[in-house]
Amino acid sequence: MKDANLETSTQAETAFYAAFESADLEAMMAVWSTDDNIVCIHPHGPRLTGPVEIRDSWRQIMANSPRMCFRVDELNLVRSEGLAIHFVNEHIHVGSSVAQEFTILATNVYRRTSEGWRIILHHASPTPESIRNIIDSSETDSSGDFTVH
Repeated sequence: MKDANLETSTQAETAFYAAFESADLEAMMAVWSTDDNIVCIHPHGPRLTGPVEIRDSWRQIMANSPRMCFRVDELNLVRSEGLAIHFVNEHIHVGSSVAQEFTILATNVYRRTSEGWRIILHHASPTPESIRNIIDSSETDSSGDFTVH
């Protein structure tokens, strides 16, 4: 994946979610630009800037979260010559024994580089319904806390 030339922002987005689902940190970081000004904001998290902070956050999430499967609905797509903004719903199924599903609203911004399209911003927020579902399930499920992403 590291040497893959992602020819479209849609290919980059597919690679992003595939890396997330498989908890493959190297594949995840291969989708990200290596610029110092890249930004990632996980749900309820601080603004992370640069490859080092972003890599560390994904490492922690992948090490401490249960398996997640994604179905992504594209709500809107804005493209220009070298920039693409994807507004999506992330429908996430968590865990294997007790299936939980919730929705995250995400904005993913991709920039065309000499190596292909790379993500420069991922900003994710839970929907109000998902927050209620997580709170409700935590009251009845004692399996422990987890980080969504």
